[in-house]
Amino acid sequence: MDVQTEELVPRFDDVYRAHFQSLVVQLYAYVGDMTEAQDLVQEAFSRAWPRWDKIARYDDPVSWLRRVAWNTATSRWRRLRTARKYLERQRPENVPGPGPDRVALAAALATLPANQRRAVVLHHMADLSINEIALECEVAPGTVKSWLHRARIALAARLGDTGPDAAAPGSTVRKPPEPTSRMEVI
Repeated sequence: MDVQTEELVPRFDDVYRAHFQSLVVQLYAYVGDMTEAQDLVQEAFSRAWPRWDKIARYDDPVSWLRRVAWNTATSRWRRLRTARKYLERQRPENVPGPGPDRVALAAALATLPANQRRAVVLHHMADLSINEIALECEVAPGTVKSWLHRARIALAARLGDTGPDAAAPGSTVRKPPEPTSRMEVI
């Protein structure tokens, strides 16, 4: 390339300084968002930089930059439109919030010591046996039984005993008769 040709080819820095703001204004009018317009023009300049030697020889390199910025904006809109249409086709899943019983249970479980809470969750929700819990927690099965017993007492006190053995409101609780002989216990 000779000296005369080099003088006719605009330098990247000069084009950037001279045209960045005017391109941003044009893209802002197109997209309606100043930050988006700046990003689009910056993207166009970023794509021009690696091949500037070729682009600089075009009759109007600024037109190339403008076209790239506009095409990028259009591509983004198309992607957003496709994503929006996809989301519109999805059926909304209306899941009701947790009921008052579940909220109360979660609050009561949160008050238990960690080992008792873990034992209750593993036994009643994960359906693990006492021996499986003992293996997982690396404790004796008797310890797990103790944790479960203490946790059930604490939960019953916090939640109010509403199980099948609970008395109806306003009724009196009858204790079962005491066994009179050892045979009745077995």
